[in-house]
Amino acid sequence: MFKRVYGLILVLMLAGPVQAQEMTLDDIRGDIAVLSLQLEALRMELSSTGSTELSARDAASALVRIDEINADLRAALGRVETLEIKVRQVIEDGTRRIGDIEFRLTELEGGDATLNAPTTPLGGTESQSDVITPERQAFSDAKKALESGDGAAAAGLLAAFLGNFPDGPLSSEARFMQGEALAMQGDFQNAARSYLSGFSGAPDGTFAPRSLFGLSVSLFQLGQGEQACLTLAEIQIRYPNIDETLSRDIIEQRGAMACP
Repeated sequence: MFKRVYGLILVLMLAGPVQAQEMTLDDIRGDIAVLSLQLEALRMELSSTGSTELSARDAASALVRIDEINADLRAALGRVETLEIKVRQVIEDGTRRIGDIEFRLTELEGGDATLNAPTTPLGGTESQSDVITPERQAFSDAKKALESGDGAAAAGLLAAFLGNFPDGPLSSEARFMQGEALAMQGDFQNAARSYLSGFSGAPDGTFAPRSLFGLSVSLFQLGQGEQACLTLAEIQIRYPNIDETLSRDIIEQRGAMACP
């Protein structure tokens, strides 16, 4: 653990100017996001399990340093996003200016400028749909960890993901997955918070019914049987068209919780 923590810190400190000229803003943004996720996973591991290789004092020092570096990474990510916006503005402005020049040249030559083909954007026409964004890559890594049954790793990756992308299009599913990862470890109190957050953030979203189901199970595990049954009943009231799998799970859970 000691070597992993300080090895990663060393990599961050020495991240190379040699390769910087070959990297795009997307590359840098992706690297920052991935490093932030790795740091969060290490922080979670140190916080929850500790390490025989580190004294309590060294572990605390490592946690503080990791948090400081993570804060720096998030600030760097913000600066990269600002640069992306500025680059996009330059591209749009430059493309518009070129289009104006092409329009005027066509008119000067006596042609019909309305027949001009659309101006090719500066820098090419790479399709965004073909690019795996840092957000989707981070989400994919967390999902793989959850599907593999590694709840601790998934919880750490999802915590970092939601820290970096709290309001993104994947946040509702990520909070549901975070609840699943925490429940997998028996941490039903925090799992309940994640499920509730996922539901309240997108009550009409795809994962809202499943989030309520997870919340119900977590409440039951916390000894809140009455609230658990009420939450379970709420699913069928709010979402009458849920899929068969969830309907079957609700029936089984009602029996297990002895709901009236």
